[in-house]
Amino acid sequence: MAKHGKKYQEAAKLINSETVYEPSEAVALVKKVATAKFDETVEAAVRLGVDPRKQDQAVRGVVVLPHGTGKTQRVLVFAKGEKAKEAEAAGADFVGDLDMINKIQQGWFDFDVCVATPDMMSEVGKLGRLLGGKGLMPNPKAGTVTFDVAKAVQEIKAGKIEYRLDKAGQIHAPIGKASFTEEQLNENLSSLIEALNRAKPASAKGVYLKGIAISSTMGPSARVSAASYK
Repeated sequence: MAKHGKKYQEAAKLINSETVYEPSEAVALVKKVATAKFDETVEAAVRLGVDPRKQDQAVRGVVVLPHGTGKTQRVLVFAKGEKAKEAEAAGADFVGDLDMINKIQQGWFDFDVCVATPDMMSEVGKLGRLLGGKGLMPNPKAGTVTFDVAKAVQEIKAGKIEYRLDKAGQIHAPIGKASFTEEQLNENLSSLIEALNRAKPASAKGVYLKGIAISSTMGPSARVSAASYK
């Protein structure tokens, strides 16, 4: 069992692990116990009533958080010609084609998100092992394989995140920073839950939102009432 430091133990006294809090109350508590010397990320963990082993119950998608994540995303776009110019104009940090592919093959990974035009995917596919292992491979379902590169870059910069069901049937996603206001974190959390509700598989039976918890990077988690979002 992991041992926690004194600060964590003091913070844990403020949050009852057996209590299911209203969203606003949970957010206030998580902000209160985020006492690290850096601006902690606040993350949501959502347990869904689906079977992750079944392909038709895989929950995956994207959502633009109204207040962003608090992190500046470095965007790399694989494109050429006019599409490369559009990506640059939209604020992409890095734009290129074969030159960028060669750079990555040599070990460069100073970016957070990859976008590619469909005509580049035959070349980008060669980076499958390198990008896939880091969760950076462009994907049509995530909106990162598209000819509308300007929109893709703008949405990522505005706070678009991708969520994906893990093997334990949970979704983990950042909803902001501890420095955000309670209102901002609440609205970001609501946007994530709404997106998950819209993504509910038709084959999912029974209770869909089984549990929600939020926590900061170094702090204990607070359980959130799933009934608040039904």
